[in-house]
Amino acid sequence: MTIQTVPTTPFAGQRPGTSGLRKKVTEFQQPGYLENFVEAIFLTLGEGEGRTLVVGGDGRYFNREAIQTILRMAAAHGVARCLVGRGGILSTPAVSCVIRKHAAFGGIVLSASHNPGGPDGDFGIKYNIGNGGPAPEKITEAIFANTQALASYRISDGAPVDLDQVGKTSIENMVVEIIDPVADYAELMARLFDFNAIRALFAGGFRMRFDAMHAVSGPYAKAIIEGTLGAPAGTVVNCDPLEDFGGGHPDPNPVNAADLIAHMNGLDAPDFGAASDGDADRNMIVGRKLAVTPSDSLAIIAANATVAPGYAGGITGIARSMPTSQAADRVAASLGITCFETPTGWKYFGNLMDANLATLCGEESYGTGSHHIREKDGLWAVLFWLNLIAARGKSVNEIVREHWARFGRNYYSRHDYEAVDAAAADALMAALRAKLPDLAGQTLGSFRVSEADDFCYNDPVDGSVATRQGIRIIMTDGSRIVFRLSGTGTEGATIRLYLERYEADPARHDIDTQQALLELIAIADSVAELRQRTGRESPTVIT
Repeated sequence: MTIQTVPTTPFAGQRPGTSGLRKKVTEFQQPGYLENFVEAIFLTLGEGEGRTLVVGGDGRYFNREAIQTILRMAAAHGVARCLVGRGGILSTPAVSCVIRKHAAFGGIVLSASHNPGGPDGDFGIKYNIGNGGPAPEKITEAIFANTQALASYRISDGAPVDLDQVGKTSIENMVVEIIDPVADYAELMARLFDFNAIRALFAGGFRMRFDAMHAVSGPYAKAIIEGTLGAPAGTVVNCDPLEDFGGGHPDPNPVNAADLIAHMNGLDAPDFGAASDGDADRNMIVGRKLAVTPSDSLAIIAANATVAPGYAGGITGIARSMPTSQAADRVAASLGITCFETPTGWKYFGNLMDANLATLCGEESYGTGSHHIREKDGLWAVLFWLNLIAARGKSVNEIVREHWARFGRNYYSRHDYEAVDAAAADALMAALRAKLPDLAGQTLGSFRVSEADDFCYNDPVDGSVATRQGIRIIMTDGSRIVFRLSGTGTEGATIRLYLERYEADPARHDIDTQQALLELIAIADSVAELRQRTGRESPTVIT
């Protein structure tokens, strides 16, 4: 084996987005494209002497090839030890767990999360730091800067590693250890939740349907829910990770998980439904004829945190992304703790958790988690709900309605305008920003605007500032309209419109969500000129 220095030239557009670099598979397959980005990671981090690196992904198309390249480059940069999930599989939460348990220097995660897979689908790569969480912006910007200045990359010519056999091998002087992808994560879950109570729940005839969407959560859910917790065989469906996710879109929402919704709306519906996404960091919770919004799920978990052994001592704080509804704020107020409002992106929660300012975190995009790792965690959220149901002896629907009766209901929805012309999307946001100074105090329909701004976040831990994180139009009654450009797509631009209206009266908690938000939808269209500027009569997806 020898270490080679290969001449290269920079590729345009390798700036990481909200959660790493995501592009079409065909872009990553270009000679040198992946290598350039990985080289930029190692240049940013410095040489790897004595360091342990974790590598794994969600099993999508190009996952195995990418891992082989990364291992040979890690060896060339002096990394001492690489921990790799068997078969190249490690869910994003599991990568965070393994980094933290084994005191690794960091990890490389291969996933485009909830984006479609396959030869014509998407691929992604991101670097996680030593706390297990996504790299902060100062590191991702340094990586990007290095991608634009590369003249060569280093790589070993060592033979491919057998990814399917647990055990140790080597490339150059680097030890490659293939590990069971589930074991460390399952051990952590057993410490956090009352597995005996959940076992008793299933033993008593409780029925559940977990849709893994042919993605990476399948092996984890099958091992824990059916194996450890004793749920009947077949409880976890679509559990084999496929390179193209079975042709589906592995995003756990009522649109893309329509089969689960149909089962939960059926005459013989199970007691509980759940789904996870491509890399297992997102979740959807479903009762009979009731899809629980991620915002409500975060609030309900926070209000009931002490039912789980891992949180029996209470929580120190809650953090939510700015577009997420204010349901968790009301819970925080009742507990006498702070609810932090951050930009979108799990990396913003890391400082708060490391400083013990926040225990629970959540995003409206079906991401929920806690300080047990530094990523959102789909199966963790599902296990928390199972623990809650076992402890309370009540159904999902009863738990949700009791929560609304106590705290009120935040009617909430997200409207996505996908693959919009990027220039048109930028122009829409620029025009909105120009209107902000004049919006405060205006009457829009039956609402009066109390404030309008482009959200700016001042990190209370390190003092860093993140600007232009989404346009907020906040009404005097607390209702909100939020506009934001997504950083997770690979084609054009995605405009996300978030709508929220609070309703305290239990007699008005059964209104159809879109009907409850109808006036706010019309106001948003008028203020932003959505139809005119996007050329769309309606959103691509409503969740």
